[in-house]
Amino acid sequence: MKLIVNSEGVYLSKVGECFCLKKDGQKQEISAKKVEQILITTSTALTTDAIELAVENNIDIVFLKKYGQPFARVWHSKMGSISTIRKKQLELDENAMGTTLIKEFLTQKMNNQIDHLNVLASNRRDERKLIIKEAIEKIKNQVNNIESIENTTKIKDIRNSIQGYEGTASRVYFKMLSELMPEKYKFNGRSKNLAKDEFNCMLNYGYGIMYSNVERACIIAGLDPYIGIMHVDNYNRQALVFDLIEMYRVYIDKIVFKLFSTKQVKSEHFDEVEGGFYLNKNGKEILIGEYNKYMESKIKYKGRNIELQNIIQFDCHNIANRILKGVE
Repeated sequence: MKLIVNSEGVYLSKVGECFCLKKDGQKQEISAKKVEQILITTSTALTTDAIELAVENNIDIVFLKKYGQPFARVWHSKMGSISTIRKKQLELDENAMGTTLIKEFLTQKMNNQIDHLNVLASNRRDERKLIIKEAIEKIKNQVNNIESIENTTKIKDIRNSIQGYEGTASRVYFKMLSELMPEKYKFNGRSKNLAKDEFNCMLNYGYGIMYSNVERACIIAGLDPYIGIMHVDNYNRQALVFDLIEMYRVYIDKIVFKLFSTKQVKSEHFDEVEGGFYLNKNGKEILIGEYNKYMESKIKYKGRNIELQNIIQFDCHNIANRILKGVE
């Protein structure tokens, strides 16, 4: 389970082999054996004993900004595998392996978008069903464009065009999601932080949680989250995380779309600030609760029955092995 601290003024300490959370005279103890990650989303007091307990049990502690992006984490100092993997990562923008991986990441993202729209189309009997099918065909065209790129081409030579294909598909996809939203919450394309509407506000916060999961999976698998392929390196930029997360954004898309379309989201779950919206404590609780439930569900994935929350780690280990062995 993920231990999520979402209330201001919580005191997180250690009692035996348990994490102890105290606030306003209330106390809760949770065994460290049941926790895989601790997410701290607000003002919290944290003891060094609790940090030591987390490190001893291979639990990372992630601190999130108010918009959902991780800004720090406490993690043990060991990498998950040998340094050869990270050395070979540096070569990926110059060889066929890098191009192959990016093509896989982006076509997986687009196929996920297609699958999501197909499910939404199957639930409709009006003219919107046809409109959804038209959107799906447009995204498929962009999948074909990416698949037609030769694997021998270096990423640096096709970065702009491949990002263009991905961007076109995303605009079609989000325009369709907006059309299917309740009238009150329709939106005009993607907006990042600060989000200009409620849907993007909740979406951004969910993506922030996903970023922390992808970074954690990279570290455990021995991948360097700062050495990217398509996303260029920059100071303190987790470029590989930005590359990899494309395959998993649809998990958050589905969760957030469901919350809005089933009218579980209310205006009071957001605080309107200058220039946009901020997801408040009640909004975070709804999103995180649905996120935890969804990520514990199982699907058939590459021949295995696996929980959604374990797919990222499964993929990162697979990618690390391919990089290490040079297998496309």
